[in-house]
Amino acid sequence: MLPGRLRLSSPRLLFWGLGLLLCLVVLSACQGCRTTKDGGASAPGSGVATDTPPTARLFLLSDLAGALEPCGCVKDQLGGMDHFGALVTAGDARPKGQAVVSAGPLFFLDMELGADKKAQEIQKAETIASSLKALGLVAMAPGRNDFAAGPEVLAKLRDASGAALLGANVAAEGGPAFLKHIVKDVGGLKIGFVGVAAPDKAKLALEKVTSGEAIPSLRPAIDAAKKDGAQALVALAAVGRGEAKRIADSYPELLAVVVGSPGGAGEANTQAPPAERIGDVLVVETGNHLQTVAVLDLHVKDGGATVKFADGTGLDGIRKREELTSRIDELRTKLAIWENDGKVAKTDIEARRKDVAKLEAERDTLDKQTPSVTGSFFRYTMRDVRDKLGADGDVKTLIGAYYKKVNEANKLAFKDRVPKKPAAGEPSYAGVEACSTCHEDARAVWDKTQHAHAYATLSTQFKEFNLDCVSCHVTGYDRPGGSTVTHVDALKDVQCEVCHGPGSLHAKDPAKSKIPIASPKADSCLACHHPPHVHTFDATAKMPDILGPGHGRPK
Repeated sequence: MLPGRLRLSSPRLLFWGLGLLLCLVVLSACQGCRTTKDGGASAPGSGVATDTPPTARLFLLSDLAGALEPCGCVKDQLGGMDHFGALVTAGDARPKGQAVVSAGPLFFLDMELGADKKAQEIQKAETIASSLKALGLVAMAPGRNDFAAGPEVLAKLRDASGAALLGANVAAEGGPAFLKHIVKDVGGLKIGFVGVAAPDKAKLALEKVTSGEAIPSLRPAIDAAKKDGAQALVALAAVGRGEAKRIADSYPELLAVVVGSPGGAGEANTQAPPAERIGDVLVVETGNHLQTVAVLDLHVKDGGATVKFADGTGLDGIRKREELTSRIDELRTKLAIWENDGKVAKTDIEARRKDVAKLEAERDTLDKQTPSVTGSFFRYTMRDVRDKLGADGDVKTLIGAYYKKVNEANKLAFKDRVPKKPAAGEPSYAGVEACSTCHEDARAVWDKTQHAHAYATLSTQFKEFNLDCVSCHVTGYDRPGGSTVTHVDALKDVQCEVCHGPGSLHAKDPAKSKIPIASPKADSCLACHHPPHVHTFDATAKMPDILGPGHGRPK
């Protein structure tokens, strides 16, 4: 499952698509901003090609929604706060200043928190807030999800993140105060950030929080930012894409609009739509759950009370880049499946890796083919958040501390929660050792699968009691006669009964009681093997991997 976010655990069909989009503005090397560090992280830089370092670099996020990191079920998954941190702290083409901003839900995956998971979800949100503060978050426009733990908790998360909570059209009774604007010095460039949100317009009602019309509410906020010396303006719009585009059309003085949603629910991932310009205003939206991040580099050549930035990227190049990215993602998906399969020839895998490298080189070359411009200009790109970026050490430490703290807390909180008793005459879960008494051949096959080691992948990382993870790494979770968070006993790992059903009656008297599910269907695998836990999963094609002589396959 998705420990840090994700769970980010509902089926979601996702295909990381990287689109292009990107715009983001933010602040200075002072206060909430964080400049790049000498030495940085052991990761490649932003990949933004330019002849000279930018004056300011802005990292734009849409709908992060509680995404701390993806689960580790397969290689090279999109997401991960530590990988994003490596991108932010990398040292190539060092800007004079940089900042991070966010639109849409930031701290929580869903609009409501279940009683069991509330403490864990708040702890995760606090980890996200602390991580983003370390990376220079300066402003956010919230979504409905951000109120999931109550307005008081949102106020604490805001303080922990160090960011301004923007909502020129929002009022929250008894909750945090919303600012209409802020002006930050980012590398010597004064950037005004304004924000609007519509958390009360999400599908789930929200009491004591109201929002007015976004477009008219921005006029006084923009005017105030100009009065405070803003040389460039960026709007954070957690109101959906349609309204965000109308904002861009209504306020041509904006440099960019960062699009977020009023609220959402579930782990379904979104693709990043192509960046577009409405007049001279750049409209950008990244993939949710920290799959992608937009990077906007601002090059100031001619200062003044207002700085007009020309497009130094080129939309034609952006469209071509999107096509290349789509092809790269398709090949990466295929590679992830092949590498886990173990049956595809190494030569074929290596050939596809070369194809990916060739396409990535073509994309990198395209990034360097920027239009010729005079005066101040911007360049932007959409970046995948992947393992290859490396990991920021400070953020990685925060994530590790979160897992340890939650593990210890859940171990105590759920120590008395025992498995439900099955109804009279109904079977319970017997465990693999009971099955092995008669099914030695099947046991021999199972021992060679990753299912036989599923629990250890959690326990070695302080995740065995994490509510985002445990259910798919044990047998009979939360079922009568099965297991719970801490009461796993003989039911660790993905054992026989996950697929074949509880077998205590069969184990006691095989002649009288048949195996509950003698021949499981492939779609039973999808209870756990669905995006985002895996990129794509063809259950029918994968079934043979867990079969063998004496276990569904003739000798």
